Amino acid sequence: MGCSFFRDKSGDYVPDDPPDMLYNEGLFLLNNKGDYKGAAKKFDEVDRQDPYSDWARKALLMSAYAYYQAEEYDDCVNSAKRYITLHPASPDAAYAQYLIGESYYDQILDVSRDQERATKAIDALQEVTRKYPQSEYAIAAQKKVAMARDQLAGKEMDIGRFYENRHDFVGAINRFKVVVTQYQTTRHVEEALERLSECYVALGIMDEAQTAAAVLGHNFPDSPWYKDAYNLVKNAGGQPTTENKGSWISRAFQKIGLASGPQSG
Repeated sequence: MGCSFFRDKSGDYVPDDPPDMLYNEGLFLLNNKGDYKGAAKKFDEVDRQDPYSDWARKALLMSAYAYYQAEEYDDCVNSAKRYITLHPASPDAAYAQYLIGESYYDQILDVSRDQERATKAIDALQEVTRKYPQSEYAIAAQKKVAMARDQLAGKEMDIGRFYENRHDFVGAINRFKVVVTQYQTTRHVEEALERLSECYVALGIMDEAQTAAAVLGHNFPDSPWYKDAYNLVKNAGGQPTTENKGSWISRAFQKIGLASGPQSG
């Protein structure tokens, strides 16, 4: 592709800078000046001038990286998505996909706020492990997915506790149920089971209260939450080691192959 032109302040046409010069200027701003936004603009200019050249291919990925470093996450996502669209078979497509996930992950808010970005981070990072399982970014993506899932579970727990404190035990159970059925590998599942025991005892549904305590004890016997659930159910006249295998709580753990106790008689 030949050189393109633009008008300068005097109205005369002047040629664009060569793409290799723009690319190297971008690298200089990135590595020597720490000017991430300025570097990104240089890389973007390479892509604008000659979008199908090797220089543009490299510049587009560097643009995504520079925007990420500048915490311009939307621009990072846009550049990375464009890279994947134009160069899906490139070895660097895995990194571009990882940058998308990282951009969403770095914007995750505390559990009292909306968790849309956590969901987007999980979706984007799971694409790394699904499409590029052998890449060097797959393990890091898996770890970030686990942490983002923990965040979503924490959101459910936060809402569940709110409902329980208001004595809306059915609403609380629905939130704790999400943690038990969808986020069993997070650190919140132990508390969720204990909270279920509390809610079911409050509602007088001892069969489910016992099962929640029993499943908690079978899978997390050293958990302080189990001690609380055990004492709670015992003091309410129940049997905290008796599990009803037909309960949704028991089935949820059987589905993933975790330990279960004796069936209630």
